[in-house]
Amino acid sequence: MEHTRLVKSDSPVRIVPDYSRLTPFLRKYMEMMGWDDLNWLEDIHLGYEEGRAAVFDRNVNGWVTVPPDMKLPDNQQDRDMLARELLVKFQMSQRHPMVDLRKAYKKF
Repeated sequence: MEHTRLVKSDSPVRIVPDYSRLTPFLRKYMEMMGWDDLNWLEDIHLGYEEGRAAVFDRNVNGWVTVPPDMKLPDNQQDRDMLARELLVKFQMSQRHPMVDLRKAYKKF
């Protein structure tokens, strides 16, 4: 039988984004969309894929790597906000694979 071990930490683990750390882009995005929160992005965090900073895009089931020259913040909450911003920007870009699917399968 496996046991889960809880580890005490000086900094709390936050699942819900700290809205005081929103990037200017995310603040404007929420305002334009008329949203009070980013609940669909709550579980988006900056991770690493093959040693490179990346964010996981569930829509394409793959990692989107952060540009290697981008300076990452020291704070995990700020890195996670950056990951959310990068994911939204990628999903809105013409480089996102869903753009090709939309072109191929749209009905009108």
